Amino acid sequence: MTQSSLKQLRVLVLGTPDGGEDFTGWVVERARVQHVATVEEALEALRTEPFDVIISRAADFIPFQGLHFSRQAAAIIDSVSQGVCIVGKTGELDWANPKMLSFSTDVRQRVCRCCMETLTWVEVEAGQVAADSRGRRFSFTSGGGERFEVTATPVIDLQHRVTHVAAVVWDATNAGRLQDKIDAIDQAGRELLSLDAAQFSRLDAQERLTLLGQKILRCTRELLHFDNFEIRVLDKHFNKLDLILCSGMPADAALVELYAAGEGNGICGYVASRGRSYICPDTTKDPRYLPGIENAQSSLTVPLWLHDKVVGIANFESTRLAAFTEDDRQFAEIFGRYIALALHLLELLASERQTTTGQLGTNVMAEITAPLNDILTDVENLVEDYIGHDDLRRRLRTVSENVVRIRETFKDLTSAEIGIVGVRPTRKHRKDPVLDGKRILVAEDEDVLRETIRDVLGGYGCRVCTANDGAAATELISQQSFDLVLSDIKMPERNGYEVFAAAKAANPKTPVILTTGFGYDPNHSIVRASRVGLAAVLFKPFKVDQLLNEIRGALKSVPA
Repeated sequence: MTQSSLKQLRVLVLGTPDGGEDFTGWVVERARVQHVATVEEALEALRTEPFDVIISRAADFIPFQGLHFSRQAAAIIDSVSQGVCIVGKTGELDWANPKMLSFSTDVRQRVCRCCMETLTWVEVEAGQVAADSRGRRFSFTSGGGERFEVTATPVIDLQHRVTHVAAVVWDATNAGRLQDKIDAIDQAGRELLSLDAAQFSRLDAQERLTLLGQKILRCTRELLHFDNFEIRVLDKHFNKLDLILCSGMPADAALVELYAAGEGNGICGYVASRGRSYICPDTTKDPRYLPGIENAQSSLTVPLWLHDKVVGIANFESTRLAAFTEDDRQFAEIFGRYIALALHLLELLASERQTTTGQLGTNVMAEITAPLNDILTDVENLVEDYIGHDDLRRRLRTVSENVVRIRETFKDLTSAEIGIVGVRPTRKHRKDPVLDGKRILVAEDEDVLRETIRDVLGGYGCRVCTANDGAAATELISQQSFDLVLSDIKMPERNGYEVFAAAKAANPKTPVILTTGFGYDPNHSIVRASRVGLAAVLFKPFKVDQLLNEIRGALKSVPA
């Protein structure tokens, strides 16, 4: 070691070490030395500043070392985040660390009772002589609503007698709230996907959407403490976020068009484009936030994942600042997967124009397997995050089991007789005085549905023309007259309102019925057409009887 490096050493000298003054004098000349006379002075010096070397006689060092380590242990116990205490056989606190003393009198008394129960348990199980020091677990809720967990362990002397009870106490309030949220997420997911096949088959798409919205509101309002929510699905053809469900949103906010893009489309567009959740603690300071409910102070927006694709977003808003936490985000993401799966199975996703003829499809189990597995993966990740929280992990396992049970529910659903347009019609001609001979235009870009409607109406004597897009429909309207026009709202080239307007321009008396397969109206065709004489709206999938009844009613309403 060089002379300069010796000068940097901090040396603590306790008493007069073996070797006498010559040795310490040599150290003083070459290092930075502090002399102390007693062990207590040495401990105080060590607490105030660091030393590289301690020099002491062997006889002084052994008690110094023991006392030093004892004080270190006491310092560690004082600094832990759990309460630690020792309770005597009379039920009084004999010792407690600062954390334990910071708890309320009520909590300390409850802990002492837990320790006395442990003493009683030892006496009943093993008499006055304890065979081991097994601890007991307790949990209780304080008068202030906080939850506590206690581990009380008997302290056994050399004669195997219990002399005290040592307790470790920790505040489990946050963990308890997490457990409550997991229970709520589990219940909400099961509620959202609990579809009675017989009841479900009687609902049209708009009724199903309304039912879904009610379930989301009921299941999540207490869970996330929001004041409004909106669900938007992604139309992959136009990259647009179509609003299909909302509660508490003002009318002008609901009409705002949003796209899945990082800039200029609010938080919803940002989340949809990146597939990552977004917590806005203060809407007044976030440039991405677009006005929603009046006086909104904070928001939480999560993507709706269906397997490996973002199919929409769920947005929750609150009139309170910083109303949403990271825990809320985590649980809302899991619930978002339930929402996406429910929307998909209700055939309401704009990006999935499938099975609108009323059949969920023979491959429905394959359709739901991947999304359900994703939910299971999210739950398993949470299990890993909460190692040590046994109750929490058990509840998460219950969520996994319930997700598996959901598969069985949909076996019943897919085997039910839906009885809507997809049912193959009879080829036998049925005489109907209202329908027979009527010229009807069917504008529908989905081949199976267009052909099925044509066959059904043809079976009742109608003369049916078909168009596979809006431009073809308006061209036919300009070339010939029709007794009724049946048009899908969302088609290539022209939308439903444009077909409606063309039919009314050609003949104001011509009744027009609009159809939509997903329960939403992206161009507000229904609202606009209803103001100027729309005959009816049919929400796909619809039943044959619904179709026929609406057409009969529209034809009968035509003035002579």
